[in-house]
Amino acid sequence: MENKFSRRSFIATSATAAAAITILPSNVVSGMGHKAPSDKLNIAVVGIGGMGNSNLKAVKATENIVALCDVDWKYAAPVFDANPNAKKYKDWRKLYDEMGKSIDGVVVATADHTHAIIASTAITMGKHVYVQKPLTHSVYESRLLTKLADKYKVATQMGNQGSSQEGVNLTSEWLANGEIGEVTKVEAFTDRPIWPQGLNTPKQGQWVPETLDWDLFTGPAQMRPYNELYHPWNWRGWWAYGTGALGDMACHILHPVFVGLELGYPTKAQGNSTLLLQDCAPSAQSVKLTFPARTPKRAWKGSKKGAQLPPVEVFWYDGGIKQMLPEGWPAGKNPNDQGGGVIFHGTKDKLICGCYGVNPWLLSGRKPESPKFRRRVETSHEMDWVRAAKETPENRVQTASNFSEAGPFNEMVVMGVLAVRLQTLNKEFMWDGPNMKFTNIAADEKIRIVMEDGFKIQDGHPTFNKTWTDPVPATEFAAELIKHTYRKPWSLPDMPA
Repeated sequence: MENKFSRRSFIATSATAAAAITILPSNVVSGMGHKAPSDKLNIAVVGIGGMGNSNLKAVKATENIVALCDVDWKYAAPVFDANPNAKKYKDWRKLYDEMGKSIDGVVVATADHTHAIIASTAITMGKHVYVQKPLTHSVYESRLLTKLADKYKVATQMGNQGSSQEGVNLTSEWLANGEIGEVTKVEAFTDRPIWPQGLNTPKQGQWVPETLDWDLFTGPAQMRPYNELYHPWNWRGWWAYGTGALGDMACHILHPVFVGLELGYPTKAQGNSTLLLQDCAPSAQSVKLTFPARTPKRAWKGSKKGAQLPPVEVFWYDGGIKQMLPEGWPAGKNPNDQGGGVIFHGTKDKLICGCYGVNPWLLSGRKPESPKFRRRVETSHEMDWVRAAKETPENRVQTASNFSEAGPFNEMVVMGVLAVRLQTLNKEFMWDGPNMKFTNIAADEKIRIVMEDGFKIQDGHPTFNKTWTDPVPATEFAAELIKHTYRKPWSLPDMPA
């Protein structure tokens, strides 16, 4: 009897238990739109060579990893080997076709430019999704995932794990408690990139490795010849596939800024950088985003009921550049904490935290004791998503970076990328967030970008012979950055009303 029946099934079928409680089969429960908390999720992971493997390890102890997908089977081989019971795929579309009815959730950890299409398709199938940062490659894609998640009521999480940690909680609570007064300026930086940026586009293609499907990697982006400069891992620095150091790290570093100051859409954006190239992100960048006054969800201590938070300017630096240290900074203290840092400039004090919001502290040295109002996540960032996926939409406690928050936040992040890529227009851009468009780019403005720097040393003197793109209408160029034209046959679901 013990060999044939589990303890649960034996109790469920006994007369005594039947009189006290009815236990439904998991497939019946699932059909009601709910999975019992004791059930395991069937999870597929798309993109397993890098962070996807880390996410996989965080959930595999308690959940079923039923499918693994990667376009590069050499890069992914160790993960395939470590999970022999999971079915292997190169094409996520085939995975969805064959296993769509048996999977409950999808972890997406591919290159940035394919996050949106893989995640949005899963959401329309009713699947819960965990998507690595940055959430998407464009503003439009972020808005789409936000609205789709709301429409289909699935559990979502962006992979900025600091949002589930104590630093973000404390930073938000200290700000709301008025510990540093009003904030009108924030400065943030990262020590990235740690991958190549500022490179000329390769002139020659290379043979595609037999283990890599380059067409699938390219996905909705414009097809170009394969080169080892693009893959693996280094795709982060190329505009077609990644979002540079800003897109990669701002999702970690600026999250306590976005939630702590309750930011929404910026109204102005301006960017500059080292030499801006057509295809590769610059080696160093700086951005200024301006946010309007806004009414906080809960009144800040020291402010009148209904009072608005003041407008705030958020400055970003990367590529080795960081903000100047304020007066009173402890001599010798490195502002770089786990990859970057943030300084909130308040009217009463300054609040400093590191990447992921870690180790917040006040410049004055005071130790705040502020009321705790943010939910504490007791498990990992990934397992909190699993927890949310097992709850009904009506009773679900949202994750720390669900798409209702992560979507608008990611729009802020990729807006910084837009400001850098449009910088040759030499202006501060006015942004209409609700309608996703710039309002001060004229129809007759043209934009052109350096294709190749043409740098060489001749007779001991540095010379440049820059090759530029042909001038194109700036309105069209900006529109393409906001909403990409996908390569056929790739397409996104329609934007919900």
